[in-house]
Amino acid sequence: MAKTKAAKKDVDSYTIKGTHKVVRAGDCVLMRSSDSDKPPYVARVENIQVDQRNNVKVGVTWYYRPEESLGGRRQFHGVKELFLSDHYDTQSAHTIEGKCIVHTFKNYTKLENVGAEDYFCRFEYKATTGGFTPDRVAVYCKCEMPYNPDDLMVQCEGCKDWFHPPCVDMSIEEAKKLEHFMCSDCSVDDDIKVTSDKSFHGSPSSSVEAEVEPKRRKR
Repeated sequence: MAKTKAAKKDVDSYTIKGTHKVVRAGDCVLMRSSDSDKPPYVARVENIQVDQRNNVKVGVTWYYRPEESLGGRRQFHGVKELFLSDHYDTQSAHTIEGKCIVHTFKNYTKLENVGAEDYFCRFEYKATTGGFTPDRVAVYCKCEMPYNPDDLMVQCEGCKDWFHPPCVDMSIEEAKKLEHFMCSDCSVDDDIKVTSDKSFHGSPSSSVEAEVEPKRRKR
């Protein structure tokens, strides 16, 4: 006789095993990888279900790290950057190790302190086609690279563009001591400089395509 599938019902929450942390639909979680040498996967919980045997399953949408995509990690990708994919999956709730926060790019750049559970996402990612939304992002500096929030940049008072210190023949240590900065194109007096800042407030007019292709994750 064929086995019948156990009936499932939706539940509002799940308490992570061994903790008091409660997971609900919409929360972002860290899920244990089958490879102990790899960091946990990051996912957004879409639904939680339990069957008659009290087995709890979570429907999740996966976040991909840059190195998990075709094309791999690029210079402008932040250490805590993730791509929200269209890859939906169902997993045992017991693989959830903890909760995390995936910030918008703008909110992430405003954090005074980045914790272990803090990540950010600025791209949506189609795992089957390699497409990104948006497919173009603002670029900065002479190197014309998108902004990496892990890198120190200094802003020119004249053009308001942001520059990586090495791209303007300056060390990181020198940049941190700056009180003013003017880029070579805008400078009329070598003594005029604009205040250096790690924050991101530029309004560039140029853009570049985000050409990072996906790689389907094996689980």
